[in-house]
Amino acid sequence: MTLRTSARLLRLLSLLQARASWTGPELAGRLGVTTRTVRHDVERLRDLGYPVHATPGVAGGYRLGAGAALPPLLLDDDEAVAVAVGLRAAAGGGVSGIEESSLRALVKLEQVLPSRLRHRLAAMLASTVEVPAAGPTVDAEVLAAIAAACRDHQRLRFDYRDHDGSASLRTVEPHRLVHDRRRWYLVAWDTDRGDWRTFRADRVAPRVPTGPRFTPREPPGGDAAGYLLRGVGQATWRFRARVTVHAPAAAIAGRLPPAVDVQPLDQHRCMIEAGSDSPQMLAVYLGMLEADFEVHQPPELVEQLRVLAERFRRAVSSV
Repeated sequence: MTLRTSARLLRLLSLLQARASWTGPELAGRLGVTTRTVRHDVERLRDLGYPVHATPGVAGGYRLGAGAALPPLLLDDDEAVAVAVGLRAAAGGGVSGIEESSLRALVKLEQVLPSRLRHRLAAMLASTVEVPAAGPTVDAEVLAAIAAACRDHQRLRFDYRDHDGSASLRTVEPHRLVHDRRRWYLVAWDTDRGDWRTFRADRVAPRVPTGPRFTPREPPGGDAAGYLLRGVGQATWRFRARVTVHAPAAAIAGRLPPAVDVQPLDQHRCMIEAGSDSPQMLAVYLGMLEADFEVHQPPELVEQLRVLAERFRRAVSSV
């Protein structure tokens, strides 16, 4: 096989990996050859162990299938750097059981990178400082089992351990996995409680086999990530506040975290329901809204605002 033919085969393989399906004329045009040469090159790839499937007819074409072993991948410069950065992040992430595999894959990738990409990647990694992983980790097999149930719309049964250590058996219709600040959550419809629930994935122990298929539902608001942020925030608040803000809801919502509920009262006012572990933090958030407001609850927030108002008055009394 000539050097020119080998280069063309690598180009053909790259094209097949970049898109799900190609017609013969499309590949011939990209490679600058005839469709007959494309057929011959496809046969050479098959001889090398690549499962290239062909569909005859006007709507037919070529696609690269999955084989018994993982074939070599051809990556462009940006793809190679992106994979390397992702592998380094996975090695120190919140998923247990993949750290060593991620590092092995990263070493293999770095060994075959061209010099220009090795320098680029080395500069990026040398200039990056990672915060040490904190909090619980979730087993990679658990994530895979949950993800498969979400994909296949199959009920999931699992043993669950609450934050206080109590155990229960849950049956859910899994919707989505959500990753937030090094923690993994499952957003699902709890069939026993007849409502949406959020579960920490590191506290889930799936039971097999999975249950029957179900018709997917839409979570409240149609957004699993938004539902998670609202639910997780509200579940951990020690103090809850109801405040009327003298400003349009659209202007206020963009200044607050997603967990804060903002409801319009009219064109010029809105009601917000927010929370925090301390009334001091609530007072700070309200002060940053740059709008007048009235506090309905809690009394701890009202008292904190009085303290701050007096402190601010003293701060400017001598000016």
